[in-house]
Amino acid sequence: MKLIEPTIEYDAQIQAYRQEFLDLGGSMDGCGSLRRFDRTEDWLDQVEALKKPETTPPELVPMSQYIYVREEGKKVVGVIQIRHYFNEFLEKYAGHIGYSVCPSERRKGYATAMLRLVLPKCKALGIDRVLISCVQGNEGSRRVITNNGGVYESTVRLAERDVYLERYWIDLSER
Repeated sequence: MKLIEPTIEYDAQIQAYRQEFLDLGGSMDGCGSLRRFDRTEDWLDQVEALKKPETTPPELVPMSQYIYVREEGKKVVGVIQIRHYFNEFLEKYAGHIGYSVCPSERRKGYATAMLRLVLPKCKALGIDRVLISCVQGNEGSRRVITNNGGVYESTVRLAERDVYLERYWIDLSER
């Protein structure tokens, strides 16, 4: 398994990942707007633009995008995204990190491993405390976060989606 920045080399695998979510439903957290892009090239262009403040739209923040790949078959089993800092929405609801695992690949420890691998990248960006949220009742995501040192802070309601989100902090200052 490896955590890498997405490239066009993984075009077919990225589109297969996307299609599985489109077929089965579910949220593609940590993918940015991959759901909307029929062409991987267009998504990669956006991923590249969102790396730098000067090319990030004002309603968004700079972010780093990664795919988690099983080397055998180059299958993309998960995606994870680091938001470099907060806007108002991220600070209250979403946090620094979003991630998802392909529905057919869940319950294999991939999300826990992805999060563990991305935390040093957060630290390298100067993020000493990482905020991650998950939907209340999502036991799998809660375990991913707590297995990586997440400490529960609070639960907030996102009214426009009528959902409650649990907020967790991971302290990187000692890592």
